[in-house]
Amino acid sequence: MPLKVQAAYASMLSLLISAILFVLYPALRPFSDESSLQGAEAFASPEWVLSHVFGIIAFMLLPIGIYGIHRSLEGTAGYVLAYWGFLLTVIGVGLILPYYGGETYGLFAIGQEAIHRQSAELLSQADVVRGGVGMVMFGIGLFLLPLASIILAIAIWKSGSYQKASGLLFALGMCLYLPQFFFDQPVRVAHGAVVAIGCIWLAVGLWSSRSGSKTEHM
Repeated sequence: MPLKVQAAYASMLSLLISAILFVLYPALRPFSDESSLQGAEAFASPEWVLSHVFGIIAFMLLPIGIYGIHRSLEGTAGYVLAYWGFLLTVIGVGLILPYYGGETYGLFAIGQEAIHRQSAELLSQADVVRGGVGMVMFGIGLFLLPLASIILAIAIWKSGSYQKASGLLFALGMCLYLPQFFFDQPVRVAHGAVVAIGCIWLAVGLWSSRSGSKTEHM
């Protein structure tokens, strides 16, 4: 199987796995009063770690999927734009992942210690884990990812290789990623579903463009 075809399959699979994990992350994540021992139990639960690892993997796989979109647009008017979309996605994800690491393992350790001491006072340390330089990096990452998704949507629109609207839902989901953090679980799960459908739409478009390219060369 040619390397280019293997890369396309890897990108499609990455987008589909990301789609599933973007829904599972908020669906499995425990939500609670994080200033109480109930919050400590949530932090210290296996569901906390598993859900956040799902979120980490979902973001980690995004650049692989976007790279496949970029490669599929070679020779079209959207090729250069798609490259910038891919590049900004890589940088954005790189800035986001350290924060998710702190959320996953730092808060898990704090929750375990708070339960051991039966003291909710330790939970104030969650603000330390979530703040500072890590929060700045996270914020920049959450600015770059929507920017990358908008650029990618424009590239897809201009390319003529995909349905024009193929990238719009993914871009909408990325643009809403920061605002959704201020809502409760049902809204966050719904947002995850929007991102998931956007990823699936991109994967379907990548499959269709690959199939179309294959037909042209037969």
